[in-house]
Amino acid sequence: MLSATHLHAMIVHFPIALLLAGFLSEVISLFNKREFFRQGSFFLLLLGTLGAAAAFLSGNIAGDGMDEGALGQAMELHEQAALITLLISMVALAFRISAPYLKWKETRKRTLGVALYTLAIAAVSLTGYRGGELVFSHAAGVELAIPDFSQVEPD
Repeated sequence: MLSATHLHAMIVHFPIALLLAGFLSEVISLFNKREFFRQGSFFLLLLGTLGAAAAFLSGNIAGDGMDEGALGQAMELHEQAALITLLISMVALAFRISAPYLKWKETRKRTLGVALYTLAIAAVSLTGYRGGELVFSHAAGVELAIPDFSQVEPD
């Protein structure tokens, strides 16, 4: 059966991939003046931010009840990093939407946009690292099953 833990594990990889691909597209747009890369970075940021929101919400549901001990501390660090990722992504997206209406020099707008995207990438990387610690160091969400050897016939 599909649980919140399974759903979170399925969703969480999308914002990582989308934000990283969007950042790479943004960097390419600095050197290649084709509008394709600039527009692509915007839409990848939009989808990555929506994915970060879905991952954050599913993670909150999946993490219910894991509040104590070393696992609880690791969960809290992961949740904080996820919230920071979501907030920075939202700020970066809001800036990209409002940038055409600002009366700033284009260079200043591009610099701030890339800086915000860079912060989002740093945040999503930290969040992914903390999530990996939860799974690989604390076995969060891992279901251990002992095989039933009573059904095996002896040789």
